[in-house]
Amino acid sequence: MSPPSLGCVRPERPDKLPGSKMLNKKTVEDIDPSGKKVLVRCDFNVPLDGEKITDDRRITEAMPTIKYLLDHGAAVILCSHLGRPKGGPEPKFSLKPVAARLSELLGKNVPLLSDCIGPEVEANCKSLKPGDVVLLENVRFHPEEEKNDAGFAAQLAGLADMYVNDAFGTAHRAHASTEGVAHILPGVMGFLIKKEIEFLGRAVADPKKPFLAIMGGAKVKDKIALIDTLLPKLDRLLIGGGMVFTFVRAQGHEIGKSLLDAESLDYAKRLLDENPGKIVLPVDVVVAAEVKEDAATQTVDVNAIPADMLGLDIGPKSCALFADEIKNAGTVLWNGPVGVFEMTPFAAGTKAVAEALASSSAVSVVGGGDTAAAVDKFGLAEKMSHVSTGGGASLEFLEGKELPGIAALADK
Repeated sequence: MSPPSLGCVRPERPDKLPGSKMLNKKTVEDIDPSGKKVLVRCDFNVPLDGEKITDDRRITEAMPTIKYLLDHGAAVILCSHLGRPKGGPEPKFSLKPVAARLSELLGKNVPLLSDCIGPEVEANCKSLKPGDVVLLENVRFHPEEEKNDAGFAAQLAGLADMYVNDAFGTAHRAHASTEGVAHILPGVMGFLIKKEIEFLGRAVADPKKPFLAIMGGAKVKDKIALIDTLLPKLDRLLIGGGMVFTFVRAQGHEIGKSLLDAESLDYAKRLLDENPGKIVLPVDVVVAAEVKEDAATQTVDVNAIPADMLGLDIGPKSCALFADEIKNAGTVLWNGPVGVFEMTPFAAGTKAVAEALASSSAVSVVGGGDTAAAVDKFGLAEKMSHVSTGGGASLEFLEGKELPGIAALADK
């Protein structure tokens, strides 16, 4: 099976891209897995409703790497975390639903082993033949995983001959299964990590102009590193979400009970002063007395928020303003919803941005986490050029930080 295509992303010299050191890492195409047992770290941290997977993107995105290894004669041992178990096994965080979905996608039974280490697991993995595939139980059922414990990493590594990291969503974490194992087994990256690095890197290094970024989320301080990295390259920066009100306050306006990141006020003011015309703020907002599904709302100008109200979404004039900016863009990078999209009264702004992107001819790159969840919720993910599988990982990559789960892999 050939690796996935990068579609609309233009070719660019790898040494000029952000993350070019990461692109110099070996991939599954640089190894011969025939007759070998290969431990593959995937990111199967999928959302669940009970035992039902509500979004299987992270599983389907792992398929190219898994199928490539199986087609080239490997026995594949899959591992992942799911959720945040507290110090031991919790049935609600079992990878059982993932094993069932993998079995459907691969057209063959993918057994879920009872643990990820131990004599029974070792015996199961030792008996694997080329073309076999198994899934280890949640690695975070062991506290040693997040501590990057050397002994735990050695037990995982002892199950296989080779290691492939294809878990972009956890590549910014130095855990035993994402980083520790790569110091024991020869480690390479899978097709998903390669695609993420190339797409995110090229979108920033060689964007089709005008280059627009949309940033949302709660606090300005969480996005300072990203803003500072991107702003010199951007033609426009659209601000939404809870971040808005720190900028509005920095302009001298009252914001009622809206979220305020007080320690970032000076930064917001300086940003506005030094970049006239480049930063686009909402002109109206949807406000309510409290954040709840049946809240009574009203729309007000952004500089006229009532004292007893919270701003919770961008308003219709702002939706039109943002849509116009998106329509004229060549590349759009979106990181962070522009309102509390999980609740119907405050979802219109994020939906409008998603719809504008979906109908745009721009190269659209959607950061993972909540932004990916939003485009999925509105059924528009397939209309985007690229939806990242990593929230924190994509943010740290775009900030120019090293991702330990990739840094530990073998160089070409």
